[in-house]
Order: sequence, then C-alpha cells, then structure tokens
Amino acid sequence: MRWRRDPAGGGVRQGKNARSDMVAHQLRSRDISDPRVLAAMGRVPREKFVPEGARGLAYADEALAIGSGQTISQPYMVAVMTQEMRLSGGEKVLEIGTGSGYQTAILAELCQEVYTVERIAELSERAQEALSELEYGNVRFRVDDGTLGWPEEAPFDAIMVTAAGPRIPAPLVEQVREGGRIVMPVGDRYSQALVAASKAGDRMEEVSVCRCVFVPLIGESGWEG
Repeated sequence: MRWRRDPAGGGVRQGKNARSDMVAHQLRSRDISDPRVLAAMGRVPREKFVPEGARGLAYADEALAIGSGQTISQPYMVAVMTQEMRLSGGEKVLEIGTGSGYQTAILAELCQEVYTVERIAELSERAQEALSELEYGNVRFRVDDGTLGWPEEAPFDAIMVTAAGPRIPAPLVEQVREGGRIVMPVGDRYSQALVAASKAGDRMEEVSVCRCVFVPLIGESGWEG
C-alpha cells in the first residue's frame, strides 16, 4: 500500500527474515490462511512497536509489555483477530485500544481507513510516532474512553477491540453497520473467549473463536479502572 515503507538501514534484512520465519512457523503452520493477513504480517516491522530493550523478542510467540500496564499481543493472536475481521480492502474500521500501534498498522495495510481510540495518552503518542515514521496516512487517532467508540464517525464496517470486557459495549453495537463485524475478547478479567460477532438488526450473532487472555477494557461500558 502507498502508506507504508520498510525501514532503511543494515538491520532491514534481519527484520525481514524474522518476519518471514514468524509468518511461516507461527501463523501459516497453524490456522492462519487468509493470504492478505499473512502478507500484511510479513510486511509490518513489529520491532518498531516494542520497547527498545525488548526488540530482540519482537517476533517471539508471546505478548510483550509496552508500559502503562499494557501489552502488545503475540503475533498469532494479532493474526487471528485480523483474520476474523474478514477485510477486503475498502472498509472503514474502528479499533479500540491503540496500544503499541502494531495492530493498527496491520489493519491499515488491509482496509481503507482506520480510526483508533486509546485511553492512555502516552501510548497513543508513541503509536502515532511509529506509524508516522512508517508513513501510514490512513489512520486517525483519538485519546478517549474507547468503550464509547467514535460516534461522530459511525457507522463503521468493522470494529476490533484489543482489550477484554464482560460483554460487547452497547455503543459499539450501535456504531457498526448492519452486517458489520465486531471482534473482541469477552469474559472476566482473567480469562476470555475471542468473539467474532455479526450485526443482524438489533442484535449481534456471536461465534466463539478461541480462548484468550487480554488486559481489561476500562471505561464507562467496560470494567472500572
């Protein structure tokens, strides 16, 4: 896509090799089969989105701390959630929980526009810097309570929530279009099911994808901080 460039310099070959290995061994060999998702995961330099001291683990099959009590999800979980969004390229997507910005970059590779909301200003600022350096121009940022969505920009074709709540927040259900999808971990604070839901009238038809553990979704329509 025109918004992305690979980082220049001597480490780029090593980074590309690490990404290729990640795609082959952590994604393709499991149940990630969407070719667009695999290609996006192979393009985005994950090391740009983790703290400098953890860059040696950027492509490890695990979540990593990014500060402020938040994490960057393991590559496999990023791929699972992205695959469940079923993006074709022309969508307007809402992401709740910008975090490191890595998932944001993957979404930006695969859709027309990304609107991303983060409640922690420091994380949003760091993500904006990383995405700007990589020349993504189809992402808009907001610092706010993500459980309330981004009503001024609704409706959205799909919504991804990268933190866990007891249920899909009602404001997000209102803001996704008819037939649109919401992908989100749902459960208690310590264990959840990744849910992929499609909007049908005034209800969401939910399918449980896999078990998972995410940080809690804090906000008016989520957990108390």
